[in-house]
Amino acid sequence: MTDIETAYNSALDYLYSFVDYSLKHSSELAKADFNLDRMRALMIELGNPEGKYPVVHVAGTKGKGSVSALCASALQAAGYKVGLYTSPHLLDYTERIRINGQPVSHQGLVDLVEKIRLAVVKIPKLTTFEITTALGFLYFAQQKVDAAVIEVGLGGRLDATNVVLPKVSIITSLSYDHMAVLGNTLALIAGEKAGIIKPGLPVVSAPQKEEPLEVLVRIAKERNAPFTLVGRDLTYQPLTHSLDKQTLKISKLEFSIPLLGIHQVENAATAYAALKASGLKISDEQIRKGFAEVKWPARFEVVRRDPPVIFDSAHNQDSFARLRQTLDDYFPNKLIYLIFGASEDKNIPGMFAEIRPKVRKMFVARADHPRALEPEKIQELARQAEIPNEAAESVEAAFARALDLSEKDGSIVLSAGSMFVTAEVMMAWERRKSEIGIRK
Repeated sequence: MTDIETAYNSALDYLYSFVDYSLKHSSELAKADFNLDRMRALMIELGNPEGKYPVVHVAGTKGKGSVSALCASALQAAGYKVGLYTSPHLLDYTERIRINGQPVSHQGLVDLVEKIRLAVVKIPKLTTFEITTALGFLYFAQQKVDAAVIEVGLGGRLDATNVVLPKVSIITSLSYDHMAVLGNTLALIAGEKAGIIKPGLPVVSAPQKEEPLEVLVRIAKERNAPFTLVGRDLTYQPLTHSLDKQTLKISKLEFSIPLLGIHQVENAATAYAALKASGLKISDEQIRKGFAEVKWPARFEVVRRDPPVIFDSAHNQDSFARLRQTLDDYFPNKLIYLIFGASEDKNIPGMFAEIRPKVRKMFVARADHPRALEPEKIQELARQAEIPNEAAESVEAAFARALDLSEKDGSIVLSAGSMFVTAEVMMAWERRKSEIGIRK
């Protein structure tokens, strides 16, 4: 191991030595002490780096990563030097902090961690996510970005990212997730997400169900924040789709995006509306170019076409409904071998109800993650849903078994249910590519 990699691993050990709620069970998460006082104090210690560039702030249950990536890609096409902060990462921690699509280097992260240590010591009870968010803000300031797109980690109101004063706030599609923290109704969830709406500053919402929409409209009105609802104030429609891309119309303009699925048309329209509301200088042609070039892995990512291998990040009932619809749109007559794992706080019966008609067989595996549910419990839920299944000793073993079967009958190999499972499948795929070859 090189000196840089040793130092990088030490930096990660340092970050993980703080409380990391992403690794906690939902019962512990519900008792978490979320507030913005620590984060504000840390920003002051660091010289308020989050205020040194325009920010696009993105909350929501589903689609916030895709909307963030679309906004960042469009701004980059317009000539901006663009920071992008997202979570969680798939393969490497540095993916969370990017400039113009490039993650901070391992050495860069080491240097950032050294830079903030003295400030961190002064503020008790900081969390891993708070410190990582501060690293992102500081890096973007150091590198003098022209704009930054910042994705909320959890909720909105008390999320560590909510110290920014954005050019525009975005709220993507809302559904049930993290209910132990955010509440068990869509109205309560919407109230938490709407915490990113700032007085007098524009907010753009994706199409919403009536219950959360009422909350968003009310809070925007209370804060005198100009409110744009995609689908009402800005029309959009899908045009064509293939495995290479899909085309869509926003107002009277045509766009092309490589992200697949009808929900990505909604995400593109939401990103477009937000860019237009932000006041940042950007033309329709620059947005068109950025949208066409966007990269956002593990969102119905077809890495092989015959037989198909697909990576997806769906991990709640609503996203599984969208996943099933996308499978019907792109592969109407094919069944899937599903590699599945999930965190213990997820609505697994809801996910199974959506995907069951498409499943030939499910391979249950436990990702290397503290919140991952035991395969035996998932198998029992699968039996109740009447989904044929078998357990695998590892995610890689599940993937290998599914690949072998798909080679015989042409069924789709699909990973979904947990970002952590999909990340392990992606690593296994990279290892196997040289053995089996890639047939696009």
